[in-house]
Amino acid sequence: MEIPYIVDEREDTGLINSKLGIWIFLASEVMLFGGLFSAYIFLRMAAPPGDFAHWGSELNVPLATLNTLVLITSSVTMVMSWASLKLKDFDKYKIYMGLTLLCAAIFLVVKYFEYTAKFHHDIFPSSSTFMAIYFTLTGLHGLHIIGGMIVIIYFFLPFGNKMWHTAPEHFTNRVEAVGLYWHFVDLVWIFLFPVLYLL
Repeated sequence: MEIPYIVDEREDTGLINSKLGIWIFLASEVMLFGGLFSAYIFLRMAAPPGDFAHWGSELNVPLATLNTLVLITSSVTMVMSWASLKLKDFDKYKIYMGLTLLCAAIFLVVKYFEYTAKFHHDIFPSSSTFMAIYFTLTGLHGLHIIGGMIVIIYFFLPFGNKMWHTAPEHFTNRVEAVGLYWHFVDLVWIFLFPVLYLL
């Protein structure tokens, strides 16, 4: 028995089930990160003058800028992988999905060096309120990157993409849902970068 609305759009929402599900999930993620951003604002307002600016100066803006460019690039390659499937070009899909994974790996490696530099200089989450927020927000974001990579790897490997040969439109819809999640993760970083590193 085939589950309805995996290819055809629902009459009530105009969306397929996977897209509806991912939008509902992303709404919960907006509430999660929205609460953390709100906590940051309130704590910054209550902090002694110059405290957040002092600890913020300990962050590595060039590395964060590099990571921003890497994530923006990964969003482009994710779109291109989905577009390749729409154009029935599976080989290009694999190339662009592989590039998305590469960008994600680069992001995590850069973040690793950024974290270890902090630890080397005896800067930990317990060092200040700002650092506690910094490690919480960037750490949670990093976990979302890892979660996205796990799903992308699944669709990149043969056992995950075999559906392309039997139900290509269904597989394309799955990749689109993963892409929506990935764009959300990138968008969160677009907010994190200026709030933590530049303000």
